[in-house]
Amino acid sequence: MELEILFEDGEALVIDKPAGLPLDRPRAGGVSLDDYIDTLKLGFQREPAPVHRLDRDTSGCLLLARNPKALKRFAAAFEERLVEKRYLGIVTGVPADDEGTIALSLSKVSTAKDGWRMIPARKGKPAVTHWRKLDTRDGLTLIEFRPETGRTHQIRVHAASGLGMPLLGDPVYGTKKAGARTMLHAAALTVPRGEKAPIVAIAPLPADFAALGFVDPGYEDLGSEDLSPADE
Repeated sequence: MELEILFEDGEALVIDKPAGLPLDRPRAGGVSLDDYIDTLKLGFQREPAPVHRLDRDTSGCLLLARNPKALKRFAAAFEERLVEKRYLGIVTGVPADDEGTIALSLSKVSTAKDGWRMIPARKGKPAVTHWRKLDTRDGLTLIEFRPETGRTHQIRVHAASGLGMPLLGDPVYGTKKAGARTMLHAAALTVPRGEKAPIVAIAPLPADFAALGFVDPGYEDLGSEDLSPADE
């Protein structure tokens, strides 16, 4: 497996993470992002480090920092909600509205039987997601999600409990039936860097989304000619 690089400069990489590739080594063993870190050095001495997290099933834009100073600065941008994130998800059902905002605080719970999961909870951590309906086919809907916050499983829980329609294939908050994986894709990422040109990356729609007849209407609008970092 080769990882496509969507953005590269002296302090940052953005890769198009494939669905099914976990960031951390699974307890049962198997391939993880760790197996590609040495290759992603791309001539640098330091290994790049992920700035944020994507679930194993989630495909798309993953930002890695190429030095500790950049890692600290990018992490602060995420913490301060300065990063623009655009996700695409396929839900089972058709929302009555065309767009909206979901504000459900989230809390982690754990049981011996079912393991851990996130649930809406009044005393949980605030979580806000804006959403927009893009297309509907055969009882499935392509939704654009723009999360303001970055809570664990935020979009997955907001889809299931906020929209009332879980992501297709989500085995925790919906049902794995009719989907080989949770259908969520990190389609675009913009990270401001002060006076320096921002990091801008766009990940094309994966083949399994396209196989269901969906296209990303925002991909061409965002354009690909402006994705290279500015000349130094």
